[in-house]
Amino acid sequence: MSSETTAGPPGTYVFDGAASRLGYRMNKLCMALRDAPAREAFLADEGGCCDRFGLTAEQKRAVLDRDWRAMLDLGGSIFYVFKLAMVDGRSMQYLGGAFTGMSEEEFVAAMRAGGRRDG
Repeated sequence: MSSETTAGPPGTYVFDGAASRLGYRMNKLCMALRDAPAREAFLADEGGCCDRFGLTAEQKRAVLDRDWRAMLDLGGSIFYVFKLAMVDGRSMQYLGGAFTGMSEEEFVAAMRAGGRRDG
């Protein structure tokens, strides 16, 4: 099996081995948020929690700013990043909009109309 990254269609995020390694600590933080005590600790001191998990400065900034696209660019897996969005009461449709430059309502409408159409 090749370790080469396989590119997807333009505008498609590919979560591969390299992204997994890059985002490991950030994804681990997000996965921990499934447990109530971890959510409470995170909400009490988000920056400290990022430091305890060993996030890079860029990852920490992305998490604190809720820069969803940057989190993906820094190795975040949508499945883990969504756990952080849920802490903020955000839906998967909200994230879909954030990742595609649409509002949540625009994203929902696009999905109901058959999804994203490129070219």
